[in-house]
Amino acid sequence: MGTRAGVDRKGRQAVQVDTAQVETQQVHGVLIGELVTSDEPLNSSQEVLDLLGSFYPEHVDALILHEANLAPEFFQLRTRLAGEILQKLVNYRVKVAIVGDFQKYQSKALADFIYECNQGRQIFFVPTREEAITRLASG
Repeated sequence: MGTRAGVDRKGRQAVQVDTAQVETQQVHGVLIGELVTSDEPLNSSQEVLDLLGSFYPEHVDALILHEANLAPEFFQLRTRLAGEILQKLVNYRVKVAIVGDFQKYQSKALADFIYECNQGRQIFFVPTREEAITRLASG
């Protein structure tokens, strides 16, 4: 397993683990982890646990995932992949923001799910990384 680490001028820590690049940054006392790039999309709750482990020894309070980081089945609610992954994050008390363009999906069930998630305080679907940081760093 190959791992490389570094810190940029903004104080973000970047770590390369095998085929994934993760970063962390502290915003208003909240440690936010981000899966920046990955050769393979996440397609199981075990892969999410492995991702959380890649931040060790830190325990991230929040996680940014990009739409491209998730298997297409995540956005097909009938597969239950979204529920499986998001429930694992909730169980570990990790807030999550998923960044992407979700209006392209034609599913009313998915639109309703996204709406309900965005009304809460744990799971957010947002269009930009900046909005993800804002939502995750607020109490």
